[in-house]
Amino acid sequence: MDDQRIVPAQLQWFGLTDKGKIRPNNEDSFLCLQFDALEYHYLGKLGQAPSHNCDFVFAVSGGMGGAMAGEFASRVTVDKITHLLPAAFKRSAAGLPNDFEDVLDELFEEIHQALMYLGSTDPDCAGMGATLSMCWFTPGWMYFGHIGDSRIYYLPKQEGGIKQVSHDDTYAGWLFRNSKISEFEARQHPSRHSLQRALGADNQYVDPQVGAVACEPGDLFLLCTDGLIDGLFDSQILDILSTSRPFGTASNPAERLVRQAVLQAGRDNTTALVVEVQ
Repeated sequence: MDDQRIVPAQLQWFGLTDKGKIRPNNEDSFLCLQFDALEYHYLGKLGQAPSHNCDFVFAVSGGMGGAMAGEFASRVTVDKITHLLPAAFKRSAAGLPNDFEDVLDELFEEIHQALMYLGSTDPDCAGMGATLSMCWFTPGWMYFGHIGDSRIYYLPKQEGGIKQVSHDDTYAGWLFRNSKISEFEARQHPSRHSLQRALGADNQYVDPQVGAVACEPGDLFLLCTDGLIDGLFDSQILDILSTSRPFGTASNPAERLVRQAVLQAGRDNTTALVVEVQ
């Protein structure tokens, strides 16, 4: 890590979810959580807080399954983070912890097993599953874990632009990452919603994508479910986030993203969670 890099002092966040125009219920869930070695606190869907003496986790999850099982699956997924991740704070040190990958692998495995157990013991939950994209913020770093077709975007202040950090666990996503199809073609591909990996959903094992991003004041992160991607191209996301700054209650970037995505598509539940490093 560059010793000259400015360590962020606080975070600001905005979240919103909408069931869209067609779905009868909302199977998306999102989480905003502040924690240290002793306790954790649920945060509201928008807020601002110092980050020098505690960690934060933000997550979005899209559920799947019959009846209300998908809604239940996404709620179980984010609830498990609340109980499992704060324990890792005790094992972390200043800077990048050596075992953050192991912590996230263990977290995803435990959520997977919980969903598998519920699916095997309750007929109403059979086959239920969920996607999960989560960002764990500690001073100077963001550690992420991901599985499914929800997404994590990174908008670095220094370089500008927008980068998709997470990989879509679909065949269409693989084709796009390997430059075999364009973003437009990926959005129209017949397999764009056919998940190759997810939590639960009768998958035999889980292999999440994990990694870390060094962050500085001015950097932005967006976590979103696939409903947002159905309605907005990356360039539109960048434009909305750029023109919304400075953020505030009168210029809520999550609300602008969700409202515009639902207006342009709205076929699925739509969730956005924007985190600004300050």
